[in-house]
Amino acid sequence: MKKLRISYLVLLLLVVTWSDMLGQGCSDAGFCTMGAMKPDQYYSEKVDVKLRSVEINAYRGKTTLSPVVYVLTADMTFSITNKLFVQAKVPYQTVTGNLGDTGGLGDISLSLTRNLLETKKGVLSATVGTKIPSNHSDIEKQNNEFLSEGQDLPMYYQTSLGSYDFIAGGAWINEKWLFATGIQIALTQNQNDFRWGQWLGYPNGQPHAEPDPYIFEYPLANNLKRGTDVMLRVERNFRFTNFNFNVGLLPIYRITKDEVYDFDIDQRVKLDGTTGLALTALLGAGYSFNVNSGVKFLYGKKITDRKVNPDGLTRNYVTSLSYVYRF
Repeated sequence: MKKLRISYLVLLLLVVTWSDMLGQGCSDAGFCTMGAMKPDQYYSEKVDVKLRSVEINAYRGKTTLSPVVYVLTADMTFSITNKLFVQAKVPYQTVTGNLGDTGGLGDISLSLTRNLLETKKGVLSATVGTKIPSNHSDIEKQNNEFLSEGQDLPMYYQTSLGSYDFIAGGAWINEKWLFATGIQIALTQNQNDFRWGQWLGYPNGQPHAEPDPYIFEYPLANNLKRGTDVMLRVERNFRFTNFNFNVGLLPIYRITKDEVYDFDIDQRVKLDGTTGLALTALLGAGYSFNVNSGVKFLYGKKITDRKVNPDGLTRNYVTSLSYVYRF
């Protein structure tokens, strides 16, 4: 009996992120699309050779406020052996919204995935990885449009979460189903210093005694250390000769509170309302031009979210389109 082989493209994208991909913005965090945890994975019982792949992904995420997030990601997978794969994900992110526009290199994701068990019924795999920040989440307003030149923008406008993260997870995949789970732990805090009182000129560039009420909708994230996230992905895939489509759910539960620096009392505090469930419904489709190349589309819609989101990851909906080439 011929031994079953599976080859991973690793990652769709957050990037449904757009980590929310979804409800919480996974894509942006990269958590839900790393290694064994990524959606719409390539699966084959016939391929018995090592494959390498490059995936270019274009993502758009609409936040719950005015910012719209665009991410272009190069996702590269290298096969060390038939069972061991390395993934590197390099995103370029831009944000446009009422407070301004930003752009730059996003957080870089690196992961190692190994197939642990291969049977006719499916493949069990595990992933460990890290997320490397591209900056400290301290991008500033570059003009004096709202009398706020040189002041930090909210996290919704930042191109990096500003922290080093540890990521681990695993998945069971077969021709029809994908079950994946994972954990993301922020190891460090960012250096964001957005403050409401620094935006007294919004929205008309004239000084006011108090900030416009809209400014208060952006949560403070001063020296934010995000809480720990646990995720579960359930996906049903329908595969045909060249076409496939999939539906799924992506619940992400933050099990510990976010922590920030409160400059009013000069100490760090844990924020109420930052734990709980962010749930996203997913719908995707793919088309293979040949054995080497294909395209994928993903749509994610928020079902429920946490009450307080200082990390700026919350999304109403996300879409992504990617092209993949396997060598």
